[in-house]
Amino acid sequence: MARDMAVALLLMLSMIVGTGSEVEEAFDVRKHLSTVTRYGVVKDVANNAYMPSSVPDGCTPIHLNLVARHGTRSPTKKRMRELENLASHIQELVKDAEEKNLAQNVPAWLRGWTSPWKGKVKGGELISKGEDELYDLGIRTRERFPELFSQDYHPDIYTLKATQVPRAAASAVAFGMGLFSGKGTLGPGKHRAFAVTSESRASDILLRFHDCCENYKDYKKKQEPAVDKLKEPILDEITGAIASRYKLNFTRQDTSSLWFLCKQEASLLDITNRACALFNPDEIALLEWTDDLEVFILKGYGKALNFRMGVPLLKDVVQSMEEAIQANEEKHPPGSYEKARLRFAHAETVVPFSCLLGLFLEGSEFEQIQREQPLPLPPKPPHNRNLKGSIVAPFGGNNMLVLHSCPANLPSKYYVQVLHNEHPTPMPGCGGADSCPFEVFKEKIAAPHLKHDYDVLCNVKANRVEQSSTNTKLSALYRWLFPPGINEIGSHGNEL
Repeated sequence: MARDMAVALLLMLSMIVGTGSEVEEAFDVRKHLSTVTRYGVVKDVANNAYMPSSVPDGCTPIHLNLVARHGTRSPTKKRMRELENLASHIQELVKDAEEKNLAQNVPAWLRGWTSPWKGKVKGGELISKGEDELYDLGIRTRERFPELFSQDYHPDIYTLKATQVPRAAASAVAFGMGLFSGKGTLGPGKHRAFAVTSESRASDILLRFHDCCENYKDYKKKQEPAVDKLKEPILDEITGAIASRYKLNFTRQDTSSLWFLCKQEASLLDITNRACALFNPDEIALLEWTDDLEVFILKGYGKALNFRMGVPLLKDVVQSMEEAIQANEEKHPPGSYEKARLRFAHAETVVPFSCLLGLFLEGSEFEQIQREQPLPLPPKPPHNRNLKGSIVAPFGGNNMLVLHSCPANLPSKYYVQVLHNEHPTPMPGCGGADSCPFEVFKEKIAAPHLKHDYDVLCNVKANRVEQSSTNTKLSALYRWLFPPGINEIGSHGNEL
């Protein structure tokens, strides 16, 4: 009897463990859309291997810096035209398959499919899901830091800045409506008016430094073809697979457009059983990787200029903390100094700023960056990688730097904590902790970057030898990744 009960318990335990494993391994394509991922889907995806280091007891927040990406937006006008071209070509492919009696494998939704954005003449605007993301973030920020947001609004106490791009400005408004909800007299929600300021797009080196950096624009223009070349073998492999699967003569461009459609449907419309269902999870992982490669090479750790051009923003962040420390030391009365500097921009802002902080790096990689040595490309699936676009810069993705005032008996009177997407995130420059003394933050993380001058980085023409060297390295890298004669990734067992 006892033995039978033991066997029954073991069976029940194995069923429980099995069920948990299935839940853990369930694939949700909405978490694998690189920088097109919606904030709510990934904001609670944390690094389980990291145990947050608590700010010392007795410390109180006295200032907050926020650098946030705009919320979920609609496709741009250019990409909407791409989807309309895709719709026309798909109908040609379906018709051809029907004439050849090969249409039995064609998904029903493809017959007569039209773009959900057909007929729209404007694009790129913040959609209602994006408004909700920033509005809710504003509410959570106030609830998390009541000490900082207890005072009446004044533009010198709570500074909101956005780029001149409407979706960023609208995101700032949505955030402010949440942050200050119930604090005014306007309407049933007791909202209040607040200011959002912007610099000209032609001179905004704080939030659109990439637009003002001539050397970066030259670099990006020259490297985009190389990035496309890196993607081609993956796209060709997947094109062959889905063409065989559905008996449709897809092209590489079709695959690229279908992947874009998958991202837009899943993120904006919560539709995952159409374009996304054309690909299996392994193919989606590879397509996500190609997007992340582009983020790495053109926005992230792939080249120092990508993030070094963000030094004006880092300088502004450090300066705001120094001003808060001075106000605290001089015991300025409440309401006479800034408590939060809140910025709303783009992935081209959030990714470089995350790199300036050294986020998503191992200790040795951080040392390489400090020595201005290049990092290897993110490893190809199924290998894990730290830097994923869906985590670093989803729609609404953000970095918060919280300055704390601490008791005199601690080694430092002021500590800085970094929160990425609202989660404590380790900084190699702080010894792998998510908080450290302000002096350490300034010396180990900020100072190595702040020694660079934006105008020198961006507007003094780079040495031709260096440019030639960069191109040669990328060419060699491509030949190493995809040796001549190998048409498909994975043949001959080559993996990155």
